[in-house]
Amino acid sequence: MSAVEITKLSASERHKLISVPIDGQGMKTLLEAGMIWLKTNQQTVNRLNVFPVPDGDTGTNMVLTMQAAFDEVENSGSNNVGELAHAIARGALMGARGNSGVILSQIWRGFARALDEKPTIVVNDLAQALTEAELTAYKGVVRPVEGTILTVIKDIAAQAKASVQRTSSFSEVLADIVEAGEASVERTPDLLPILKQAGVVDSGGKGLLFIFEGMWRFINGDRLDKPTTEVLPLSDMEMENAMETVEPGQDYEVVIDFTPEDSFDLENYYEELSKIGTSIQVGEGDGMYRMHIHVPLENRYQPIDHTMGLGTIQKVMMENLIAQMEGSSSKKNAKITLSQVKPDEIAVVAVSPGHGLSRIFASLGVAALVQGGQTMNPSIKELLASFEDLPTNKVIILPNNKNIVMAAREAASMTVKNVAVIPTISVPQGLSAMFRLIPDGNFDDIVEAMKEAVADVETGEITIATRTVEIDDVQVEKGQVIALHNGKMVTSAKSVEEACEAFLVAAEAQDFERITLFYGEDMQHAKAIEIADKIRSIYPGHEIEVHEGGQPHYQLIIALE
Repeated sequence: MSAVEITKLSASERHKLISVPIDGQGMKTLLEAGMIWLKTNQQTVNRLNVFPVPDGDTGTNMVLTMQAAFDEVENSGSNNVGELAHAIARGALMGARGNSGVILSQIWRGFARALDEKPTIVVNDLAQALTEAELTAYKGVVRPVEGTILTVIKDIAAQAKASVQRTSSFSEVLADIVEAGEASVERTPDLLPILKQAGVVDSGGKGLLFIFEGMWRFINGDRLDKPTTEVLPLSDMEMENAMETVEPGQDYEVVIDFTPEDSFDLENYYEELSKIGTSIQVGEGDGMYRMHIHVPLENRYQPIDHTMGLGTIQKVMMENLIAQMEGSSSKKNAKITLSQVKPDEIAVVAVSPGHGLSRIFASLGVAALVQGGQTMNPSIKELLASFEDLPTNKVIILPNNKNIVMAAREAASMTVKNVAVIPTISVPQGLSAMFRLIPDGNFDDIVEAMKEAVADVETGEITIATRTVEIDDVQVEKGQVIALHNGKMVTSAKSVEEACEAFLVAAEAQDFERITLFYGEDMQHAKAIEIADKIRSIYPGHEIEVHEGGQPHYQLIIALE
């Protein structure tokens, strides 16, 4: 059932789907409602990045995890809620992406565990399931941190236990849960200083809140396919990455700048746009509005026609998203020769964010590559599939990103093979580890050698700030170039060159011997060479290397060795 179909149901039809006690099909309906509402507000969650970097993907990761959970049960006709809950947990686990997705899958795992063999559930069962979800989620994290999604599920579970003491109504309990979740999300900056410093609430907690809010909205007959009307400052309107955000059937991206008439009604504008397409955003500044939407081919001119009747159009931008994806894919899918590992040899799986970096990893002997990184974190299923068919029982995974380590560890726990995860949190760390690979060496010795290699390299990342903020004692203005040293903000600058030089000073580059630049898909080779020449003039005794990385968003990834 699509978002449009599910929200067209009458109140009586909705109540039939989720009549109390709730059975398996009712559980599936609530899951779908939560997923739809989360997807509707996906970009709101994505924008809650702590660092002002252009790769906020918590919302995307949680949506894809929920989609995998729903796909697992979509065609199931089972009325047994315990059976459905376990299938949901299984789908969420295999489809989990990023730390937020893995923790969300743990929440569903605990939820299912409490419903073992139960044919239906009432509110007391719901409270017990949420309590078990909380416990499982906390146990699944090595070092739990408050002020995150963990805190929100804890507060939601506590509220559920309190609510069932006074009511047996699912609607009332869900209403209490949503209210408690909202308060919990708003408190996250008080528990996690980095959130307060960045001026945002926790993104994972916000995503979890949207899931339960979607269930509650469905019961109450509210729409799920229209986001809460929100007008962004015009400076915060972002053109999205087509590879990450294109929904099936949404072929064109349309952006319209217009000056509205005095009678302009924002609520009605959103309402009409939601009938045309998806990924709707509206920004306002200096009396002008900017509207962003994704539409199917046949609807590509409808946003223009509709907006023309509401004001004066100043500018229209239209992009063929499918063509962008196909053009990008043809370059990224260029043939790469991987190491042909033999039985009993060590196979290495590396996660790579760019085609150039993939070629480098392949040249160093990886047996399998998984596309992903700062954006579009791979799922547990993708990581598991990357090595299950390799003709060896000795596997090493290099996640190369802090948001993939947890998923890699889950994948490693789901196989009979001997799999070690080296907790590399950057590409330079992964490349450094590869230099310690001896395919026919002792597995434990190679694992230890790779872990030691991680400490031998420092990582720099150069990108463009997506918002104005002060963090790590660095004042950043939207649009400035920023530099991160091992994930910590060290400077904001007017140019890539200036940010690069500031990073090298902060990282004490004079104490290293080699500086390697991996330039991203938005930088030309000639520009990278120009920057390398400037660095060479400052550090004449260093070995300077330049390689195409092909990574999105990040102009440069820098390795110091």
